[in-house]
Order: sequence, then C-alpha cells, then structure tokens
Amino acid sequence: MKTHYYLGWFNDGLPEKLVRLLNEDITDRKSLVMISANPFLHEDEEVGATEGSWLNQANLKFDEYHLIDYGVQKEEAQMLIQKASVIFLLGGSPVELNGILIEYELSDLIKKSGALVMGTSAGAINMSAKWLCSKYTGYKGEKSFICDGIGLDNFSILSHFDLENNITQIKGELDPLSEEMNVYASNKDCAVRVKGDKIDILGNVYLISHSKIQKLDQTI
Repeated sequence: MKTHYYLGWFNDGLPEKLVRLLNEDITDRKSLVMISANPFLHEDEEVGATEGSWLNQANLKFDEYHLIDYGVQKEEAQMLIQKASVIFLLGGSPVELNGILIEYELSDLIKKSGALVMGTSAGAINMSAKWLCSKYTGYKGEKSFICDGIGLDNFSILSHFDLENNITQIKGELDPLSEEMNVYASNKDCAVRVKGDKIDILGNVYLISHSKIQKLDQTI
C-alpha cells in the first residue's frame, strides 16, 4: 500500500500526531533520499537541515542518508531513488525542484518506487499531479501557468496558501484547475496523508473543487 505525505511547514517541529503516524508508516529505514529544492546550492550545508531535524525529533533514523542535487550525477541520483526506503522532497523553490526532477528523469522512478514518499512545501507541490506556478508559489515571472508534477495522486497541492490575504487573487487563478481536479490548499503546521485510497487531514487545509472552497475537517 503506497503512502504519501504532503506537508506544509512546521516552525516548531512536527506535531505528536504526525510523529506517531510517521513512525507507524516508515517501517523500512535503510535509506533516506532527500531531493533538494535548491539544487544549485550543493555546497550549502543548511539545505535539508530543518527537514532533517524534524525526522530526528521524530526519532526516525536511517542506515544511509543521501541528498540529490546538481552535485550528484544523474545516473547516481536515479540509482539512489531506486534503492530508497523513504524519498523526501524538500522545501525551497518549486520551479528549481521541478527542473531537477525533469532533467534527471526522476519522476517516473519515484512513481514506480515502493518507498514512502513525503514532501514539504515545494516538495509537496511537486508531488501532486499539477500545480500553479505563480507569485504565490515563489515564481517571479509575469504570467502564472500550470506545471506538471510527479503525479503521485490525482490532485493538486498549493502549499503556500494564505486564505485571509490571498483568497480573491489565488482562487481566481486556481478555479480553472479546480474544474479538472481537486486542489488542496494549505500553509503551515498541516499535512495531507494519502494511504491507499484514504486521505487524512492534519491542520488547516482547504479543498477547492469546481471553483468552490471549503475548509476540511481534521481526521488526524
């Protein structure tokens, strides 16, 4: 049964409910492979440090730790994905993360992998089927457009959603996509967990579907 975690950002570490679930779901702890969303900064030791601290706090320890960025050769990156127990797509730039996934041809390998896949912020966005590339997701271009993600599940994730301040602008841009698939919009201290056919919600997550928005009840 494939398990995917779409995480927001956690300034104060992971909540206890999420820690418990991760410990239940992550039974194979041989190899953790992180994919950088700032892949050009391959000499920056801060990349992945916060996400790694979350796992340490949750007492999730692995035999091997690997980070894929442009300092790693394409063939090696593909091999690491194929051998991974857990694949963690990190926070940072959604566009740059999308770029390395395409250039290194990792998306299909991640979809075929038996590993648990999790992503936070930019990572969660790129795990979804399609996502909005706009100023609301850190894109500095003039026009917004829709990007293809890995497509682990047939929905879209917006992981920088500020309902109170951006609802009119962002919803207008998301409405066309919401006619095609569900859009889960979240911000901080939240998670969408997909295990098999079941979707669980932690924190403040909103569903935009057919141009209508509703706050989802927590199930975790």
